[in-house]
Amino acid sequence: MENTKKITLSILPEKLAICHFDKKSLIPGWATDISFCSITRTKDELSVVCPQDKIPGGVLAEKDWRAFKLEGAADLFSVGIIASLSQPLAEAKISIFNISTYETNYILVEEKNLEKAVAILSKTCEIK
Repeated sequence: MENTKKITLSILPEKLAICHFDKKSLIPGWATDISFCSITRTKDELSVVCPQDKIPGGVLAEKDWRAFKLEGAADLFSVGIIASLSQPLAEAKISIFNISTYETNYILVEEKNLEKAVAILSKTCEIK
């Protein structure tokens, strides 16, 4: 069955960075009151994704990422949405960093690949 609902993506305005901390690190205070932040702790590490201009010096971070936000209703039971977005990017050799929340998903690509990613995703998505 063909999906007739077109996926809508918006591009977040800020450049993001993916920060890496030791598994025993506390969540940094500067990451708690900002416009966009994803905090993930595993038994191996603490990762923080946030606007790169909020990160103080000395923090290990991969900078210059941009985010596509999946707009509209996408819930925990949506099937195949990330695959439909990531596959054409992978075929174009564009790496992604995916962040899923309860209500939506964010696909991050490096700033240097943003224009190419927009061109690829525009073929099947509406981009705001």
